[in-house]
Parts: sequence; structure tokens; C-alpha cells
Amino acid sequence: PSRTAPKSKFPMFFGFCLALLIGVFGTYKFLEMKNAPKDDLISAEANNGTGEKRLVEGKPWTSPSCGIELVWCKPGSFMMGSKADETGRGSDEIHHRVSFSKGFLIGKYELTQQQYELVIGNNPSTFRGPNLPVEMVTWNQATEFCKQLTKKERQENLLPNGWSYHLPTESQWEYACRAGTTTAYSWGASIASTNANYSSSGYSQTRDVGLYAANPWGFFDMHGNVWEWTADWYQAAYPTGNPVVNPTGPASGSSRVARGGSWSNGGTNLRSAERFNRTPGSPSRTLGFRVGFQQQ
Repeated sequence: PSRTAPKSKFPMFFGFCLALLIGVFGTYKFLEMKNAPKDDLISAEANNGTGEKRLVEGKPWTSPSCGIELVWCKPGSFMMGSKADETGRGSDEIHHRVSFSKGFLIGKYELTQQQYELVIGNNPSTFRGPNLPVEMVTWNQATEFCKQLTKKERQENLLPNGWSYHLPTESQWEYACRAGTTTAYSWGASIASTNANYSSSGYSQTRDVGLYAANPWGFFDMHGNVWEWTADWYQAAYPTGNPVVNPTGPASGSSRVARGGSWSNGGTNLRSAERFNRTPGSPSRTLGFRVGFQQQ
């Protein structure tokens, strides 16, 4: 009599391997979540089912509506101002320690004309190009941009709860510019035309953002291209204290602080500690800004 062919054991073996693989992967994902930083888990849980965009502390953020990339600056402290022997030092650059109790984000690049126009609907710049930094904006226009961007994304439920766009404070700006360095510039003690767009570079106008090397934290064009408005009123003397914690500048004044130097300035004006002040309603083709983002 004919014999029935023995059944293949391959399907059983394949099924066993698949089940084992799924089990191992599931265990790995469970352990990964269990060992994830607490802030990551809280952020994920807080936003589940709300429709809000998730923000995880320590991670970068991109504006959902116009693509502004922002870099995380962790809580910490640094020496703000310049050392007594720094070339080009101003009398208003008193060396003092500043601390931040909370992290915050600042734009990876200067705000571009394309991004400004997406929110405001016009382009005031003298030098035209979508990836050139917006200029000819007053401090009032820069702050209005931040308000309008916040309003737009909040209405569309795209912002994490309690977060908003704003101009960085002067101390936040310098903290991001220095990126842990203590030299006159974030790359060292001296400057060359290959480092940034300034008077010796020979372009005599703004250039597209991001053409020069980033600083150690990943920020571009903190030195040169355009001066950048900050939130603070200007005063010659920095706040006193040891250390100063989360400073926001004086409560009133007649001019606002701009930082970073521009395409028309000499090299010493591009130093990390260099301070410039201008009336808030006064535009310039050497003045733009970058956006900040923090929890109120």
C-alpha cells in the first residue's frame, strides 16, 4: 500500500522563529520605554489624544507652519560679557555669571525673508532673496512676527501647552552664541573672512543663511550677516547678583539691544559679547532677528 508523505516541519519551525522574534522585539521596546528619560515620557503622555504638537525637552523643534528650525539650549550657566583684555571690548560688557533654570530654544538660522512673508504677508528687505535674512524690520515688527506666529499655530492646535515664540533675551542670545566657548568668537580669538559675512568678506550685503560653519551647538550666523534684535531694553550696566538668574533686562528704556554684528561691520563688532542698541521703531538693512521659543 502507498504511504502518505511526511508533513514538512518547516512551517512549524518558521512560526516558532517568528513568535520568538516578535517576543524579543516587544521586550526591547518595553525596556526602551521603561528606561526613557522621564521628561520624554511625560511629554508623550501629556500630549496623547490632544492633537497638540509634541515637544520633548532636550530635542530640537521646527515651527509646523513655516519651517523655522530651533535648537535646544539646556539649563546651565556661563560667563556673559568679555574679559578685560579682549580686543575691541566695550565698557558695557562687564564680565559676570548668568544662570538659566529652564531650557529654551532659539532659531538655528536668522529668520529668512520667505519665512517672514509666510506669516506677515510682505517683505520689507532691501536685499531680496527667499533664503536671505529678513532685514529692514524694526524691533516692533520683529516682536509682532513672534506674536502672529504664536497666534496662528495656537489656533491650529500646533503648539505645546504654554509655549510661545518670542525674541530671545540678550542673555539667552549670548548663551547660544558662545555655545560653551569663552573666546571672543565661538570659533576662537580672531576672525577671518571665511568665518562670517562682515566688511572684510567683500560681499557688501547679506548672504543666504547657513553658508558659514555652525557654532558648537549648531547655530549658524550668530556672528555677522545681520544684527539681531533681542527682547531687552538696553542699559550700560548689567544686572547685579552672583549669579544673575534668568535675566530679562531692565523694565524700561529708550533703545533695544541687538547682537552679532553685520555684513557692514568690522571684525571686532562680531564678537560674542558685542552690544549694539537702537530705538525699537528704527529699521536698518543691517538689522534682522532670529526667533526664540520657550515655556511661559
